[in-house]
Amino acid sequence: MLLDHHTRQFVLHLLDEVPDLTLATIRPDGYPQATTVSYAHDGLTLYVGVGLGSQKACNIQGNNKVSLAITKPYADWQHIQGLSMAATARIVDDLEETQHASECMLRRFPHIKDMMQGTNALPWAGAVFLRITPSVISVLDYEQGFGHTTLYEVV
Repeated sequence: MLLDHHTRQFVLHLLDEVPDLTLATIRPDGYPQATTVSYAHDGLTLYVGVGLGSQKACNIQGNNKVSLAITKPYADWQHIQGLSMAATARIVDDLEETQHASECMLRRFPHIKDMMQGTNALPWAGAVFLRITPSVISVLDYEQGFGHTTLYEVV
């Protein structure tokens, strides 16, 4: 099923509300590696800052397929809402997009401005941005019933 306008708004609201996601990349030995990271987004495009030599960056250079999960805090199982995405990721290497990604991150996390004092380098010394582009989104909404999920294709 294609991602419809109503569900897209639900997903965007969730992305606005939840600052962290769990990102799974594929290690060189074929095993998945899941890591919690903070992110910013522009529509359905997500940006993550990672260390230049991090395992995540190295994994993505070897295999750009990723999966991620985002879950809102909840009081009980009847109120679980979240999503998972099958996506591709790449290291941002274009200056214009690097600037855009850093602006998205600074809007979402203004406190990181203090971390980059004294540097004009983008993203920041020793860091790179990942651009994550979803192809499939599975929306989890237990408020519609326990275990309720719907799979959407993103075009």
